[in-house]
This record gives sequence, C-alpha cells and structure tokens, in this order.
Amino acid sequence: MDRRRFLGALCAASLAPAQGAKKTNVVMIMTDDHGAWALGSYGCGEMKTPNLDALAAGGAKFTRAYACTPVCSPSRLTWLTGRLPSTHGVQDWLRPVDSFGKQSRKVTAENPTYSEVLARNGYTLGMVGKWHMGHDDTPQAGFSYWATVPGGGGTYRRPEFVGTRKNGVINEFKTDGVGDCALDFLDTVGDKPFYLLMPFYAPHTPLDYQPEKYREPFKEAKFDCYPDTPRHEWQNPGLSKLHRNRDSMLGYAALIRAVDENVGRVVKKLEEMGVRDNTLIVFTADQGWNFGHHGVVGKGNGTWPFNMYDESIRVPLIWNHPAKIKPGQVLTPMVSSYDYAPTILDYLGIQAEKDVKSPGHSYAGFLRGEKTEWDNRKYFEYSFVRGVRTERYKYVRRTDEWPSELYDLEVDPGEKKNLVSDPAYATLRRSLDTDLDVWFARYGAPPQKDWKGTVRQLLTVYGR
Repeated sequence: MDRRRFLGALCAASLAPAQGAKKTNVVMIMTDDHGAWALGSYGCGEMKTPNLDALAAGGAKFTRAYACTPVCSPSRLTWLTGRLPSTHGVQDWLRPVDSFGKQSRKVTAENPTYSEVLARNGYTLGMVGKWHMGHDDTPQAGFSYWATVPGGGGTYRRPEFVGTRKNGVINEFKTDGVGDCALDFLDTVGDKPFYLLMPFYAPHTPLDYQPEKYREPFKEAKFDCYPDTPRHEWQNPGLSKLHRNRDSMLGYAALIRAVDENVGRVVKKLEEMGVRDNTLIVFTADQGWNFGHHGVVGKGNGTWPFNMYDESIRVPLIWNHPAKIKPGQVLTPMVSSYDYAPTILDYLGIQAEKDVKSPGHSYAGFLRGEKTEWDNRKYFEYSFVRGVRTERYKYVRRTDEWPSELYDLEVDPGEKKNLVSDPAYATLRRSLDTDLDVWFARYGAPPQKDWKGTVRQLLTVYGR
C-alpha cells in the first residue's frame, strides 16, 4: 500500500467521537539523550524532577520502554511513523546538509505519520523544539504551528528560532525558549482539539550553558546516579572529556531540571485553560544516555563500534490523563518507540488499517486496564548493528567487521559477560540469528550486510 492510499484508509476508518463529546487533547513531551535512570520517579532523586514525578505518580509509568535506535534522527522518525530506520530510510543522525537547506529532503513526505492522521481528524497540531528529521525549518506532517532551531544540537545560549509566528532569539536559554513557544501555541488553539509535540533539545550536549537557577540545586550533589566506572575501551573520544567530570554531570542534571520546570509551566497553562482533565500528557525521550554506565559517556554512538546497552535504548515513558488513566500505575510490558504511533491513534479512538511496513502494536489496552496479549520481545537497529531483547537474553549482532554480543540478563543485568562465543549458547545464538533475519525481512529491511542500501543521507565517519 502506498503512502497516499495508506493515509486515505486511516482517515476513512476513523471513529467519530460520541455526539457532543470533546476529543482528547494531547501534549507529547520528548527529551533528547535522556536515560530512564536520570529521573526522580525512576529512582534518581538527585535529578530533582518534581513536575515529571507528579505526572508519573498521577498516571502510568512504563518501566521497560525502549527506543528502537539509540541515536536522534532515525529514532525520532520511528516515534513519528512506527517504521524501522531501514524502512523509513534514515539510519543515523542527520548532518546539517540533510537537516535543512536546499539539499535537505522531506523524509516525512515518503512515510505515513500519525500526526497527519490527527490533522485530518480535526486536530490542530503544534511542533515546538527539536525536529531533526529533514526540512527542519518547514512546517510539515500535519503541523500548522512550527517553532524550532534547525539542526540537532548547537548552543543553549541565545539560539535563533524559526517558525510560523516567531523568528530570532525567543529566550536567552534554549530550553526556556521551547517552553515559551509551547505556551504561545496553547494561546492559539481556542476551543479546538490540539496535539502539541514538545521535543526539547535538553539534555543533549553541548553542556555549554544553563542559567544559575537551574544549576544551584546541584551545587552540593554527590551524583551517586552516575556510575564511577573505568572508561570503556570503545569510548567515543569526542565525549571522553565528560567522563567523571563534575561540571558536566552538573550541567546534565541542570538541563533536566530546566525541562522539568518548563513541563510545570505547560501543566499550569492547561489548568488555567480549563482543559487539564481532558488533556493526555505523554513524556518520553528519543533514546537513552550513558553517563559512566558501562564506562561510556554517550548513547549508541558513544562507542565505536556502536553499542546497544540498555542505558542507550531504555527511556522514561509516562502517560498521564486525569480523566481516564488510573494514577499510580507501574506497567512492565516491553514497549518500543515503533509501538507509539498505533498506540496514540488507538488511545484517541481512531481506528486505522495497519501499516504493513510497521512492526508496531498498540499498548493502549494496558492504559485502559484491559487484559492485553503482548509479546515481550523487542528489536533494535543502528546502521550495521541489529539486536533483539527477550525476557532473558539480549543479542546484539554486528556485521562481520565487528564483534557481536550475547547477554543472559537474568544473571547479568549489567551486560558485563559476553556469551556470544560460549559453545553452551551456540544453539541459542543460531535461533536468534534466524529470528533477526526473518523479523527484519518481514518489514522490508534488507539483509544486515546490505544496510547501506536504504540510506539516502550523508553519513558521519566514525572511528579513531
């Protein structure tokens, strides 16, 4: 099914809300390079995230949520489309030439997105913050309000936003600027149902600037949540200077604190508008981050060759909707970023024909308190690396130039003992090899050795 027919089928199958009922509003908040470990409600009280912790306490917190890919652009496209990087065509972070400007390509025009379905079903959509999926400076994928700093990173001090209503420096501090734009969007929606996508740049590097009010709470912190481990032999040298560097740890925490305060500003605004009870808030991250875990600072490209440690792929995931989601839930099914697109449509009552190129399934039943059949087996990929995580094992398979890894997570949750060459696990490895090959082929991925066949971007050259 081509993209146009797919979108048409989605719209034709949409369920109209009951007569007189208001559609649920949504605020989807995403941080960048934010491991699940770095949040108060996930066990790190040092991070001082009271607003996010309140969302977790008042809603549902998933403890085993994962990003399909441990790097920005391909991960974001999977969240948006439900498709794998080898299917949507972005296999690594987009360099500036591919992010914006004349040579950039609009990847969302080549893939169906849940946001377009929402727009066709009466939602007003706003995007404020980091896009990093091509044509960054151009509204697309159903969004009518647009405010962003093109590209995937850059300074936090006096960044220049572009968009549909505001251009230039909006705030001295980028994270507060994202919050300002979110409030501005909410001022435009009136009584229309809305979907606000609020992807922060924080706490992505550079850790170059955070206002003192966000740094002050950490001046005496011990930073016990950052493991004190020897540097990994594969560590990306560009990030090695952050290893056990106190000011870097403080900067990372301060950026998360700034996100939390801006989340609080949005929640307060929803309350003032009188729509909080009818607004779903989803909080997550594009992928995880190691800050000393495994001796690594960074995400999937924090090492060469790339890694898929749990800290690189495990993300916080909180759903909070006062009118519908029972508070205080701790949900344990394994869910992936490729499951989000079908889940948000299901949750909002929009039935859709399944995209045959997407492996995603809706986990909305868990949020409704329903008995839900679920397969706790998730798959991952990052250019030449593919992996599968079962209840007990994680298998990370690289192309022939690089070693692969197999871990028994039941006895080795820290992924320290690689069993891939252990004869006792040879049968298991062969089974997982077959599983990976069959599963990826089912969704249109080429053989792993031919991964570059789907790439249409300027790849970064890694290595020492």
